[in-house]
Formats: sequence, C-alpha cells, structure tokens
Amino acid sequence: MYEVTKKIPYGRVTSYGAIARFLGSPQSSRLVGYALNNCHTLPGFIPAHRVVNRKGLLTGKHHFGGETVMQQLLKNEGIQVEDDQIVDVEKFFWDPFELLNDGYC
Repeated sequence: MYEVTKKIPYGRVTSYGAIARFLGSPQSSRLVGYALNNCHTLPGFIPAHRVVNRKGLLTGKHHFGGETVMQQLLKNEGIQVEDDQIVDVEKFFWDPFELLNDGYC
C-alpha cells in the first residue's frame, strides 16, 4: 500500500478506495486510511496527503500536524481546496491501475 502511495504523481490525488481496489481488497478502504495515518513514522517520503476520500474530502487532515497542513501541501502541488474538499477532484484523480499500463507491475 505504501509503494502504491509513493507512485501517486505530483499534482494528482487518489482515494483510499482506489488503493484498496488496486490491492485486491475493495472493502478495505478504511484499513488503507488507518495505515496511512501512521506512515509518517516510516523512513522515506510517503505522500499520504495525496490520498483523500471518494468525494475529494480531506478526511485525514488531522494526521498532518495541523488543520491546514494537508491542504497547503495539496495547494503547493496546484490542487485547489475549498472547505476541506478538492475542487474538481475528477480533474486531479489518479487511478492506481494506471501503474499496470506504465509497466510498474
């Protein structure tokens, strides 16, 4: 799951559910969220700020050390956020199954 999260392109987002589906466990989106909540304790950079819920809501924002840190990280990548939700999420959405087309798997 962390390796998939590391592959999310700069300026793009995906959802907990999309990662769970890619891993073959579509009912495990909540488990993906729980795992990403603690990824800051692992070595290396895991861009968990690029993972949102299926509606584009920043549901994990309180795990980034401040109420606006996740939003600021996304804005730094050119993603507009209003009221804790990505504006036009479909435009920025990245499907992990694109990894199959890119030869990563």
